[in-house]
Amino acid sequence: MGPKAKKSDNKPKKATKAELLKQLQEEENKRLKEEEEARVKLEKEEIQRLEEQRLQKRKWQQLEKKDLQRRPEELQELYSLEECFPEAERLKQDIRSLSQWKHYIQCDGSPDPSTPQEMNTFISLWKEETNETFESVMKKSKLVLQLIEKLKLMLLETPSYNLQEKNITEYEGSILQLQELLQLKFNIATEILLRQASSFADLDTGNMEKIIQGENITLYVWANLKKNPRCRSVRFSHTQIGFEIPKVLATSSIALRLLHTHYDHVTPRDAVPAPAVPTVPAIRAVSTVPAVSAASAASTVPGTPAGMELFRTGARSPETVGQEDQEDGRPSERGSVFIQEGEIKAEEQSNTEVQMTSATEESKVTEGELEMKLLSESVAQAQLDLIKNVPEKPETPEYKEVDLCHFMILGGVYHLDILELPPQCKPVKGWIMVEILKEGLQKFTYPPEITDDLEAENAFPPIEVTLQVQEKVTFFEEPLVARWDTEGKYWRTDGISEVYYSPEERLVSFSLEVFGPISLMQDTHINMPYQSWELRPLDVNKALLIVTTVFTELQIQIQENLCMLASVKVKGKEHSSVLEGKWMTPIPFIIALKETGLNIFPTAYSHFYVVINNKVPLVEMKAYRQMALLSSAFAFGWSKWNTLCNSTKVVFKVRECLSDKHPGVPNWALFMFSGDRAQRLKIQEDSASFSEALGEDTEFHSTLYHMVKDFASKEAMERTRSSSCQFIDSVCYMLLSTRVLSYS
Repeated sequence: MGPKAKKSDNKPKKATKAELLKQLQEEENKRLKEEEEARVKLEKEEIQRLEEQRLQKRKWQQLEKKDLQRRPEELQELYSLEECFPEAERLKQDIRSLSQWKHYIQCDGSPDPSTPQEMNTFISLWKEETNETFESVMKKSKLVLQLIEKLKLMLLETPSYNLQEKNITEYEGSILQLQELLQLKFNIATEILLRQASSFADLDTGNMEKIIQGENITLYVWANLKKNPRCRSVRFSHTQIGFEIPKVLATSSIALRLLHTHYDHVTPRDAVPAPAVPTVPAIRAVSTVPAVSAASAASTVPGTPAGMELFRTGARSPETVGQEDQEDGRPSERGSVFIQEGEIKAEEQSNTEVQMTSATEESKVTEGELEMKLLSESVAQAQLDLIKNVPEKPETPEYKEVDLCHFMILGGVYHLDILELPPQCKPVKGWIMVEILKEGLQKFTYPPEITDDLEAENAFPPIEVTLQVQEKVTFFEEPLVARWDTEGKYWRTDGISEVYYSPEERLVSFSLEVFGPISLMQDTHINMPYQSWELRPLDVNKALLIVTTVFTELQIQIQENLCMLASVKVKGKEHSSVLEGKWMTPIPFIIALKETGLNIFPTAYSHFYVVINNKVPLVEMKAYRQMALLSSAFAFGWSKWNTLCNSTKVVFKVRECLSDKHPGVPNWALFMFSGDRAQRLKIQEDSASFSEALGEDTEFHSTLYHMVKDFASKEAMERTRSSSCQFIDSVCYMLLSTRVLSYS
């Protein structure tokens, strides 16, 4: 055997004390070095940050200085461009005057609704007409409804300086008289029809059933001639409209009438929130002065600078004008300014020469310029008033009363009546004899006043009613069925049960305890807040406003002073509407959309019922005005960052758009506007967080118009400047009416 191998010692050698001390020293030195490097790095970063902050501050100061220098020029240009708004207001006045003139020369026999004498004559003559059939009343009702609509539009569209309190009282009085007379005529015509019920009796049932359909009214009437206790189901031919009546009615001499009016003449005008319609205040009423102009005033009153007195008076409120004029002994008239000879004080006459010199200097301001300035301020104030949330929240009604700020009537009113059957016509020796009751058409009391509630419940149960929803109306949810309380003058929901709505068949059925006017209601704010919006140019003086809500997408085309519903989508699918393709001026267009259930127009009370992204009204109004100025060449759209900035600023997307073709990936830029400063933001729509940092290589401007102008092509700005005042005014009005910056 060979020699044994030596065992290797694998155990590590134990470090000496000196080596441990050396290792610790090296680690300490390394730590100190790293701390020093970190400290130096932080100092460098801090120095760099401070330097960048200094440079940024210096750059910002330079931008502010530059903006301050060009601010007067930019504002002057903006004011010049915004003269389109008062110019559009004057064109509207010309159109109203032309309409009155056309009516005058037409001589078609219809009264002029603006002339109380003609309206009173028309109403008096119609009252005297007797024995009118229902068909003739229905034919006459078309003219009556047109007169009512004209009167309502005159109240909405006429600026306040052209509408005195006397005119308002007269117009509202004419509306009320026409409404009451129309309903009275329908009742009289119904009585005449029911007297002949036996002549129209059905051969199978022996009872009378008749349907008379018109453009705005449909009559369904059923007369119980046979009093068959087994005939308790009333269904009108070729419809699903009808009633399920109890035995007590099946054996009574009654008639059931359903008068469906496609309008609402039941609710008092003061019970419904007035639509948000801007009217030019009377404090700027220079354009209505027929007798004394700015130039002639100076010549009439020696020593008065041309336009100076007009401007001073125009800047006061109507109340102040009236008070001061009465104190000075001058005649006062709403919306007019009068200057008469003999009013000049002695000291003014002694300084005639000095004042004439001043008059020569002031004469540079022409009458047209002064009128435009005052009217421009009036229109701007009217537009601002349109979006101010001034009213206080209305009192919450009792549970049974419908809040008309929260709900709106759609599809008109269904007048359900149980009538006593009048005496029937009888042929006697070649003559038709009929007994005419002095009291006229009488309602059948159902249920009668019975002290025993149990007896009343068994003998007079609720009547089952089935109604057809009007074709043009869109309900996004089950409608709220309400009945009119004649004594309390309000709509209420009690006394109505077992409501069932079939959207496919457009039928509503329910049980009704008390007959009377019935309405179907929808939440006024069901389409608010909006999910998104976009204003897109189609051509010069043509634009498309798209508003997307939870239920629908509306595309509204704007052209010159007209609007049209271009497309409707409900839950992503195309939806037909009777308004598609019909051009109307903005106010009638908004009313028509609301009447069909496509309501995207907030009222003065809407912010109490909708969670909104409320913005300062002045900022919002300025944004809409300048967006309208640019709307022929630039598209604007919704931005999610608008909800994250405070109420004094608005954020939206902007892009140049000279073609109606919508690109696959639009090159949007984000702009922020505070009313007196506009800037392009550095962030994008898909950025992680919001920042107000200025975009690279950009400046800020005093107006949105000039901010957009920095990035616009020459062609785009030429198209913008060639836009008509009526188009700009219409776009601005639609933006003010939808308030897309606060309600999306």
